Amino acid sequence: MKLVFADTFYWVALINPRDNWHKKAIEMTRSLELVQIVTTDEVLTEVLNFLCTYGNRMRQRNVQLIKDIIANPNIQVMQQTRESFLQGLELYESRLDKEYSLTDCISMQTMKQLGIIDVLTHDRHFVQEGFRILFQDT
Repeated sequence: MKLVFADTFYWVALINPRDNWHKKAIEMTRSLELVQIVTTDEVLTEVLNFLCTYGNRMRQRNVQLIKDIIANPNIQVMQQTRESFLQGLELYESRLDKEYSLTDCISMQTMKQLGIIDVLTHDRHFVQEGFRILFQDT
């Protein structure tokens, strides 16, 4: 089964109907039948942090989304470990000329370890590291 990495961008677009990419995220989700989605605890943390100021209803939707992601057998959530943190930090340190977040660095290192090339994001930083982003401007 093909593995695809889900970045914060994807989860935020999927949960937030006001997001410019919401409809595309729904379409993309429907097209991922024979795909296993991989994400990380760090990405899920970033989703909750990003949407924390959207009010009580959105916060509750976010909590439910995260619980649904964790319980979904078609989604593999890689656990946060000291090792994953240090590997992300190593990439972060080696790319001081870039504007990568630590979460992105952890995601990139996870993708490299699992041999994942495709990422559900619009973030061009992943392209700079040789990955293929699945949300393109049209």
